[in-house]
Amino acid sequence: MREARARWARWAPFALLLPPLLVLALFFAAPYANMIYISFLTPATGGGAYGPPLTLGNYRDTLGDPFNWRILARTIGYAALTAFAALVLGYPLAYHLVRQTGARRAVLMVFVLAPLLVDVVIRSYGWMVLLADTGLVNSLLAQLGLPRQHLMYNGFGVVVGLVHVYLPFMVLSLLGSLGGRLPELELAARGLGADGLRTFLRVTWPLSLPGVFSGTVLVFVLAASSYVIPSLLGGNQVLTMPMLVAQRVLELFDWPSGASLAAFMSAFTLLLLWGYVKLMGRAMRGIG
Repeated sequence: MREARARWARWAPFALLLPPLLVLALFFAAPYANMIYISFLTPATGGGAYGPPLTLGNYRDTLGDPFNWRILARTIGYAALTAFAALVLGYPLAYHLVRQTGARRAVLMVFVLAPLLVDVVIRSYGWMVLLADTGLVNSLLAQLGLPRQHLMYNGFGVVVGLVHVYLPFMVLSLLGSLGGRLPELELAARGLGADGLRTFLRVTWPLSLPGVFSGTVLVFVLAASSYVIPSLLGGNQVLTMPMLVAQRVLELFDWPSGASLAAFMSAFTLLLLWGYVKLMGRAMRGIG
């Protein structure tokens, strides 16, 4: 009996890890491996069919086309701007939420999480109503005697929609690191003679760095891979990498080319995230 219990104690962690590992393998690793395999297949001349032999031509065409690099730079730029704007807007909100207690904090959390209950398509159409050339914002500008602005079907509209949709993820990430004993630590710093700015730089900001890191990474990845928001708020005027991949696969039926574009974007994004992890790791070690 003791031997059975000892054996179960040794294998229990692996048994608990097995279900999530199987889910990851089935719904993430296997599809991704299949995408990589398709990216090396040879497309037919007329499009549609593809198959052996394996070739590097898809990656040669993808990497050698300056158009793909411009679309990738635009996608990464929008994602980085979205992450930065979400951090600037979400940090004061998360800081305010941490200092609330009881029912007031619960109500504010409901307001933060409520947008997540609404589908992305519906929220994007809501912004279309607001930002259209004849929408609410331009109607207000016209009533004030100001010139109408082109707020949609451009980068501005896309970034506004991305920030609105992914802002709650930034706030939740920051709450995880700002929570706990932040008010007490700030009070102690002020009691030791630190002013507001020094308290923020020496206490609040270092405590929030893990949340800043996780929030910016999460928002950046979600914004870079977003398809619906750029499609609706950018229209045909703003083309991002996910939209380009969808065009290659769904309109041109060129699966190998689309797969190579997706793999190219994934590899480039992972490279950027690796550099960001190194940079943030040094920043957190330096402050600590």
